Amino acid sequence: MRRSYKSKSTAGKESIWSPAFISIFVINIILNLNQFMTTALIPKFAAHLGATATIIGIVTSMFAITALGVRPIVGPSSSYFKKNNLLAASTAIIILAFICYSLASSISMIIAGRLLHGIGMGFLAPVSLALASDALPESRIASGIGVFSLGQAIATAIGPMLGLELVQAYGYSAVFLISAGATCLVLVLSLRLKTEAPAPNQRFTISLDNIIATEVIIPTIIMFFLAGAFSCINSFILIYGGAIGIEEIGLFFTAYAVCLLFTRPVSGRISERYGVSATIIPGMLIFALSFVVISFSRSLPMFIFAGAVSACGYGICQPSIQTLCMKLVPSERRGVAGNTNYIGVDAGYLITPSIAGFIVSMVQDKGGTEVNGYAAMYRFMTIPIVIAFAVFLWNRKHLTASKAAVDQS
Repeated sequence: MRRSYKSKSTAGKESIWSPAFISIFVINIILNLNQFMTTALIPKFAAHLGATATIIGIVTSMFAITALGVRPIVGPSSSYFKKNNLLAASTAIIILAFICYSLASSISMIIAGRLLHGIGMGFLAPVSLALASDALPESRIASGIGVFSLGQAIATAIGPMLGLELVQAYGYSAVFLISAGATCLVLVLSLRLKTEAPAPNQRFTISLDNIIATEVIIPTIIMFFLAGAFSCINSFILIYGGAIGIEEIGLFFTAYAVCLLFTRPVSGRISERYGVSATIIPGMLIFALSFVVISFSRSLPMFIFAGAVSACGYGICQPSIQTLCMKLVPSERRGVAGNTNYIGVDAGYLITPSIAGFIVSMVQDKGGTEVNGYAAMYRFMTIPIVIAFAVFLWNRKHLTASKAAVDQS
């Protein structure tokens, strides 16, 4: 049953811009701005404290341990508690993580912050996705999720560069405190967000059915490989550019985000008209190409081009697969479906950066330069994308039939 706050245009075509969607859209922008401003700095902060490439990969992926650890209670919680209260609680935990980063003087303290951060993100990402989906008309979910994800695009454009500028002016500790203060605004907005109360007879029950939506296992596997590869961009691109001697490497993220502003709304409309295959298949191929371009980049224009290519790849695949997950289940199961999808994302973020850091260190141990190590790692990261592509093609007909069955019901 759809929410009563949906708005419709006079022409009969439903609008995505309901008050509920506007609220969660603004919250998403603020959250992602703070997220990207600090996430891009964590690897550099760890390197500043003396961490090797392998340790940097481990530190970067630490948050995924606790993010995965809370997954068993995210699904039941999204059915038992009001979603805005869950959003507020997860935001409060992320504020504590930022404070922990600001106090860090050792790698162990950063890891403690990453573990706290993982708890908050474990709840925040699927709850936000479910809130956005609930606020959208059924016929506009693909476009709506694409627009919703633009908050991430805007944050990607501004966050890393803003973080780097603030670090140069005020230092790491101050930047993390600024992020904590800004996230407090999200906490207030979350508490003011109007969401439906759960059913009075709803029980808090932890069961496999409340943790994992088996209907979205295949998209989750695909996201594991894609998100894992993408995490290596966030984890190492600033260090890679710095090793080459490019001072404005943060413009990679700006190019990525600017391209997303154009590709995501268009890809959402294409998905609605022609199906998700029309965006996922070319998106994966372009995403794999972006890693090849990154590996050969030695100048700022090449990195800017690589950022744009990456946006046309992962930036299209991610919302398309998330939309597919939302469409493969009934509306009351979307919180669990989002939780399942992010299990794949978290697992990719946990495993892949450590493997990537090991590859960089191995190349250096064999006599290669730091630049050679990162270039080899980025070429290696095309393999997970190829695997994801094969999984999708193998299961394409099954996914189409499952989506059609849900639509009919």
